This record gives sequence, C-alpha cells and structure tokens, in this order.
Amino acid sequence: MTTAVLRKSGGSLILTVPQHFVEQNRLGAGSKVDVEIAGRELKVRPALGRRRLAELLAKTPRGLQRVEGWDEMRAAGRE
Repeated sequence: MTTAVLRKSGGSLILTVPQHFVEQNRLGAGSKVDVEIAGRELKVRPALGRRRLAELLAKTPRGLQRVEGWDEMRAAGRE
C-alpha cells in the first residue's frame, strides 16, 4: 500500500496518483477517472467513457451489406 499526502489548491484537496498506476492504465493529464466513495474508502479507476453514435458510425467500414430482416429483429438488450 502506498501512502499519499493531500495538498490544498484553492478550495479543493489534491491527491497525487502513483506513477505505476498512471503507466499501467495509460493515463495522463486530462484523463478521466471514475471515483467511487464506499464508506471510508475512495476507489479510483480509469473511466471507460461512452462513445457517441456519430463516432461509432464514422469508424464503420463503407459498403457493408445489411442482414436481411435486421430492422425487424427484437431488441436483445439495451440497444
């Protein structure tokens, strides 16, 4: 376990993140992380982030054929 010291900056406290965690999770300045408060514990994990539909569609290869009956299929999850 690593012990860190909180620093004050304006009205906030800053916690430094160990370099090993940064490298392991490919983080850098501006990276987003999820913070969870569980009782007296503070859990930090890299945010997966949600991609926007426009981003996903932009990466879809052109010229793919549609599956017959696709638009009539029942939802299988949280589409």
